[in-house]
Amino acid sequence: MGATSEFYNELKAAEPFFILAGPNVIESADHVMKMARQIKSVTDELGLKLVFKSSFDKANRTSMNSFRGPGLEEGLKILERVKITYDLPIVTDVHETSQVMVNSAFKVRTSGNPNVMVCERGTMFGYSKEDDPCYLKSQQGVHGIVTQPVADITHSLQQPAGRKIEGGGVASGGLRELIPCVARTCVAVGIDGIFMEVHDNPLQAPVDGPTQWPLRNLKSLLEELVAIGRVTKGKQQYNVDLTPVLEDF
Repeated sequence: MGATSEFYNELKAAEPFFILAGPNVIESADHVMKMARQIKSVTDELGLKLVFKSSFDKANRTSMNSFRGPGLEEGLKILERVKITYDLPIVTDVHETSQVMVNSAFKVRTSGNPNVMVCERGTMFGYSKEDDPCYLKSQQGVHGIVTQPVADITHSLQQPAGRKIEGGGVASGGLRELIPCVARTCVAVGIDGIFMEVHDNPLQAPVDGPTQWPLRNLKSLLEELVAIGRVTKGKQQYNVDLTPVLEDF
């Protein structure tokens, strides 16, 4: 069994769920190391499998004045340092075809690799609102595509261009106060993994501050989600009995 399959199976076996978490973007090496240490401390205490997340570049910003991060070369060095220092698996995002070839989950599976995860992050419905009234339907439906659905509980509450910035221009806003609601719902319906961005000072975060969850509140939220995950039957397929009722019962 290869290292990729072993890691995938570790996530698959994680109970009640695994978590991908970290600051939206690498602000500095010191900040990322601090965040990794503190998030790991919380997840270790709660017995949760953690995959650390942070972006090396925010190339998908609308405004030319938005913070970008350290870039590919320096950013990957910093993430490697996190991986080695804290023995953490790492996930980051990509923005160009030169960095990765994007394939659908179906294409990956039909090529012989069953180790696929799909992360639902919401759907855009105009008026600068990234929001999905069919979110639960998406989460249930994705079980038929992959065995390991992941819910993005922070980006799904983003409101692009929803916040004015000093000196002109706009930046992404968001509904941070609804993060617990989305998280509870996703865990209750049986999601296998949670993706969330976490920051020690969200009000000063250079990117997506309004949808980053405060580090100070991370433990209390995860404690609640773990409790929900341990009692829910959401991962089980409900057996609907459609035979007619012919007598009182």
